[in-house]
Amino acid sequence: MSSDSPVFTVSQFLAVCNETLEYSFSGVKVVGEVSGFKVNQGKWVFFDLKDEESSVSCFLPVFQLRMPIEDGMKIAVKGLPKVTKWGKFSLTVMQMAPIGEGSIKKSFELLKKKLTAEGLFDASRKRGIPDDLSRIGVISSTQAAGYADFCKILNARWGGLEVLTAHTQVQGMEAADQIIRALKYFNEHEDVGIIAIIRGGGSADDLSVFNDEKLVREIAASRIPVITGIGHEVDESLADLAADIRASTPSNVAEMLTPDKRAEISRVRSLVSSVYTKIVDGISSAAALADFKDVGSKILQEIERSCRDIEAKKKMLMAANPDNTLKRGYAIVSGELSPGGAVKITTYDKIAEANVKNIKERR
Repeated sequence: MSSDSPVFTVSQFLAVCNETLEYSFSGVKVVGEVSGFKVNQGKWVFFDLKDEESSVSCFLPVFQLRMPIEDGMKIAVKGLPKVTKWGKFSLTVMQMAPIGEGSIKKSFELLKKKLTAEGLFDASRKRGIPDDLSRIGVISSTQAAGYADFCKILNARWGGLEVLTAHTQVQGMEAADQIIRALKYFNEHEDVGIIAIIRGGGSADDLSVFNDEKLVREIAASRIPVITGIGHEVDESLADLAADIRASTPSNVAEMLTPDKRAEISRVRSLVSSVYTKIVDGISSAAALADFKDVGSKILQEIERSCRDIEAKKKMLMAANPDNTLKRGYAIVSGELSPGGAVKITTYDKIAEANVKNIKERR
């Protein structure tokens, strides 16, 4: 043995090995098939992740198990490789997600059965869209096509809503926690009438984030009503089942949250026409002439009520113009809200381009 070779105790050697593994494989992602799944003492989860030739032991606390898994399911895990004090190599799992349509469906059905039995999806828990809706919170990726469709239809139909958007990932292992943080933020810090969670279409793997148990429970526990528009009409997630209102797509969310501007204008015109007809019919009627004072009073009341209604609609239409908001000194920021990301800042009469220097949570 060379005198230059370092000498370690067993504990020191394992500590050095783990430091090296943590440095080289921080947050490694591994895909494989679940084998030997078990829960010990109701606290610890153990299973092997294997492929055709090899397997690796996996471990996590049971409270971090946010999706049902069983032997034979294909999953992706994110974790830290580690050598235990007994010299056994394992992977400490931090996050996981099912892979492939079969595994995703199996996990979906297992968790759906569990949460249904708890009453989490009961119709008695559902709330409707507030009648006086003026401010909404939106959770979505601002770079996604579904979000662009939502904004376009929202403004084309009526507008006038104040929209606060929390930009999050909407697929991948990190997405669920980001959406959960956005839900907590709106519930704790913002006075919004409803929270919309939207995401356009995608594969089963892309949409599986919306079957995360912790996210589903957070939606069900929200003090503010939640509306979801996830994927296409045929797609169903557990987030949809937990929400107060389910829309078929992001565009459908915008349609449900706002009246149709053209339909309202048509209704007002029809109302004016109806009042005019009543006046003509009342004056022409012999019975009305016999009791002209009463009829005239009723007609006048109807005209005054209709004028007030028309004036209110006019004010709402004016408020729907986004330029009015920009004139008051507000700005629209769009782009990538991350350090180094490019953003566009639009004011009433200027457009500026900038790079994000820093991002921090608003407290």
